[in-house]
Amino acid sequence: MARETKKPAPVSRFRWKLLLGIVVLAAVCVSSAMAAYKVRQFVSTDPQFYLSRERKDAITIEGLRNASRWKVQRVFAGDYDRSIYLVPLAERQRRLEAIDWIESATVSRVWPDRIVVRVRERRPVAFVNLKRGVMLIDAHGKLLEPPAQSERQFAFPVLSGISEQDSDAQCYEHVAIFLRVQSDLGYLMKEVSEVDTSDPENVRLVVQANDRAAILLVGEGNYAARYQNFVKHYPEIFKRSPKARMFDLRLDDRITVKD
Repeated sequence: MARETKKPAPVSRFRWKLLLGIVVLAAVCVSSAMAAYKVRQFVSTDPQFYLSRERKDAITIEGLRNASRWKVQRVFAGDYDRSIYLVPLAERQRRLEAIDWIESATVSRVWPDRIVVRVRERRPVAFVNLKRGVMLIDAHGKLLEPPAQSERQFAFPVLSGISEQDSDAQCYEHVAIFLRVQSDLGYLMKEVSEVDTSDPENVRLVVQANDRAAILLVGEGNYAARYQNFVKHYPEIFKRSPKARMFDLRLDDRITVKD
């Protein structure tokens, strides 16, 4: 009995369908690319999308209080008289966050012809006296140029111990100690005019006692208890040593008058 032989599968029709599908897909991709190119060309060159210098709200800045408005506006100086589509948002955000007072920023396009900037500013915690002048410093150790009329806006103690040569990490270490003192003292912090962190193991506080500045050596902890103990015993200390200006509180059971 003769064996039946199988005929080869008709692959030619399948190959033609596959080839036709590839051609159609390629045509769609090319068409989409051309359409996208035309759209980009349109939004890049049509004047209705231009950032105009004549329009006051062309760039809206939200959240700005202490940072320099001029510095913020200067970031976008090269974007006027061209389409907002061409504004590199990530690059503008990076430049905004390089401004001392700005902790974070977002930049958005508002079609057809506006840019909106939203900033979150740094929050200072103390004044710092440097050779270049009085600065402010935030909780991350970032030094800030005081804005105009800063004396009316801020009522902080002075943080001493930071020098011009200190790195950001060193500034942060001083601020961290300052914040520990502030947290421990709580409401009593309002009586402190200066915190000196030059020696982290022997923090110094400057407070007002009988209308004069008193320097308190408070060590590296237990700040509130030591200060309250000083306030409690200061009247009798003043009677015995009225000219004393410096007091060692590092031992919790005694107060030593320093010459």
